[in-house]
Amino acid sequence: MIKAKRHTTYLPAVRQGDIRHTKKAVILLSGGIDSATTLYIAKNKGFECFPLVFDYGQRHAKELRCAKAVAKKAGSEPIVMKISLPWMGSSLLDRTLKVPEKRQKGIPNTYVPGRNIVFMSFALSYAESIKADAIFIGAHSQDYSGYPDCRKEFFDAFNEMKNKGTKSGKNIKLYTPILHMNKTQIIKCGSKLNVPFAITWSCYQGKKKPCLKCDSCYYRMKGFESLGLKDPILC
Repeated sequence: MIKAKRHTTYLPAVRQGDIRHTKKAVILLSGGIDSATTLYIAKNKGFECFPLVFDYGQRHAKELRCAKAVAKKAGSEPIVMKISLPWMGSSLLDRTLKVPEKRQKGIPNTYVPGRNIVFMSFALSYAESIKADAIFIGAHSQDYSGYPDCRKEFFDAFNEMKNKGTKSGKNIKLYTPILHMNKTQIIKCGSKLNVPFAITWSCYQGKKKPCLKCDSCYYRMKGFESLGLKDPILC
């Protein structure tokens, strides 16, 4: 597995010595390449994985089907949390808005206000309730759309809140194993772990085939192409 660029953070790579004390992990799973790879990283490190999938009124349900398929392929039974984020202003929630097809300057309208804050809060509650030892999230800060809740600063702040705002939060480690990887590195890492990329979904549209125009499609294609590979979803 490719190691992320070394950095000073409270999110170290999981070491073999940790496994004796760390058994359960809640995995935030969306059905895309990043979260699927993160699930397989946790599994490879010896964690019993508890995937948490959110049905939050997003533009299409295809990613939900893919998330459940990825979880089951990994030998885990996902929990699907149905919540409502009926906010306007995000093209992932408001179908009257068009998903941008060109690279955007600044934060694109696919940004969902506070999404990772909401998701991580549910994950923390779930982890504490099942006495899990870790939470894994597949956020990464390189080659991404500039979302503020995918940055190291956000996870630093969430970790501090976790420690102060819960009964046993200090005992729950927060891992972002691909935070400093780019899409090429993520795909290479996932390939070594036999991540079933063919059943993942990244496109913001929920059609039969990816649109190949949105940000998410762009970075996915670029990642596979840089490795001389064809995206199995296009085969």
